Amino acid sequence: MNTEEKRQAIRDLIFANPNQVFSVTFIKKDGSERKLVCRRGVTKYLKGGKSTTEHVPNLLNAWEMKVGGAYRSINLDTVTRLAVNKQAYTF
Repeated sequence: MNTEEKRQAIRDLIFANPNQVFSVTFIKKDGSERKLVCRRGVTKYLKGGKSTTEHVPNLLNAWEMKVGGAYRSINLDTVTRLAVNKQAYTF
């Protein structure tokens, strides 16, 4: 699976279940692994109500639910695991 297909597969899985809680594991820019429990569709805390990274093809914004609640950018190119709708996927 090439990079573009991987990005699209992850987006399809997440957007097929709007506002659903999902967990994702990915490699951060500094090389460390990060695990998030988050969901899409939270706009309450956005300034102006829009994401500033929606034009960047490899980033996906989500609301992290566990650690104090904050927006996080997920690099789709470095996702290693995604769990959504009681199904786990490894990339």
